[in-house]
Amino acid sequence: MSSSRSEPPFRKSRSGAPPGFFAVEAAGLRWLSAAGGVAVAEPLSVGTDELLLPYVRQRPPTTVDAEALGRALATTHRAGARHHGCPPDGWTGDGWIASLPLPHAATSPTGWGPFYADLRLAPFAGALDPDGRRAVEAVGERLRQGDERLTGPPEPPSRLHGDLWSGNVLWGAGGAVLVDPAAHGGHRETDLAMLALFGLAHLDRVLAAYDEAHPLADGWRDRVALHQLHPLLVHATLFGGGYVARAVATARRALQL
Repeated sequence: MSSSRSEPPFRKSRSGAPPGFFAVEAAGLRWLSAAGGVAVAEPLSVGTDELLLPYVRQRPPTTVDAEALGRALATTHRAGARHHGCPPDGWTGDGWIASLPLPHAATSPTGWGPFYADLRLAPFAGALDPDGRRAVEAVGERLRQGDERLTGPPEPPSRLHGDLWSGNVLWGAGGAVLVDPAAHGGHRETDLAMLALFGLAHLDRVLAAYDEAHPLADGWRDRVALHQLHPLLVHATLFGGGYVARAVATARRALQL
């Protein structure tokens, strides 16, 4: 990654942070970096209440940057993970997504579908009304059953950033640099769907380069709603409002597969 030596490190802090709040983020950054794919802001130091990261001087991305991100992200995903739901190397126990606890799986679940149903959808559905929860539960039941009309064909666990919205992609002098992961082993389509959730510059070029480097399974575009359901439930839990309705609509769209 590229940083400016004239700038002080970027300091993330949270007074009274829960135990491990910054340690798991640092472990995730190091785990992603070890893949040799997309650049990350590698930790300079980590403490109980703060994390120091290199400063990244940003600039507008080009289409060349976008294509390089797609290829590099494919490399990161191909580095793999021990199993679906596993925490990053160097960390045991659960993690965090924003200010919410993020469950990890200590041992391998029966597949990605049950992991996603039990550890990504069910824990975050409480913000919905009963009808909305029933829609999410129906998605979860099909996931547990291994319904490939919904999940697509089985894939090995990928090394995921886990919270890859556009705000966590910084465009430095050398290209994309990722920050703020909720890193875990999961389905690679999850990271790609997250990039699309709030928009990313030149996303079409990112996806095309990714697909060329690491071809996606047929029907992946139809599964975007499924993979966006978890982050929308997180937003519904944190912010309520329109995110609640959007999460319910996304669950119902996923059920149409």
